[in-house]
Amino acid sequence: MPRVDEESFGQLLDAMKKAGGVLNDAGIRWALGGGLAAWARGGPETEHDVDLLVKPEDAERAQQALAEAGMRPEKPPEGWLLKAYADNDVLIDLIFDPQGGPVSDETLDRADELEVYAMRMRVVRLEDVLVQKVLALSEQEPDFSSVLELARSLREQVDWNEVLERTGESAFGKAYFTLLDELAIVPRPASTTPPAPEASAQAQSRP
Repeated sequence: MPRVDEESFGQLLDAMKKAGGVLNDAGIRWALGGGLAAWARGGPETEHDVDLLVKPEDAERAQQALAEAGMRPEKPPEGWLLKAYADNDVLIDLIFDPQGGPVSDETLDRADELEVYAMRMRVVRLEDVLVQKVLALSEQEPDFSSVLELARSLREQVDWNEVLERTGESAFGKAYFTLLDELAIVPRPASTTPPAPEASAQAQSRP
């Protein structure tokens, strides 16, 4: 993947820290998601936006708190997030209904509390990050590069059986695990390996 500009990445982290502090002061529960959640665990740097997960009932209040702190709010046409722009036009995504289901207290409770950029915060589990990213793939945006890169760098930290179970009904989820296997990034979980023809015939012959 192309090298991320260090100055831009620093601005991204500054915006994350500022937005997180604003939400803390407003008493709003949140967790760091997306590429920064992966980076916090040793994944690659990201040049994209800051993803903060909040519950649906807190989303508008969270956006208002960021606006009062000087950020520029924006309501996009998508119905699953709100936006705010911090300094240097760094985008803060307030995600409340990602692919895989709306953010709940359970989502936030199972997030890990980590120190990120000298700030304690809840960080979404890698399994949740991957499930959301894989389920967001579509015919219009079938780009597997980010989820393959995350798998390469963090594969030993991921419960792949959980990711498979939660994405297995998606055509893109099936394609993802095929790529992981064929590229020798992550072996296909044994539970998904079809039985050998001989074994299948024996099973069918049993009373």
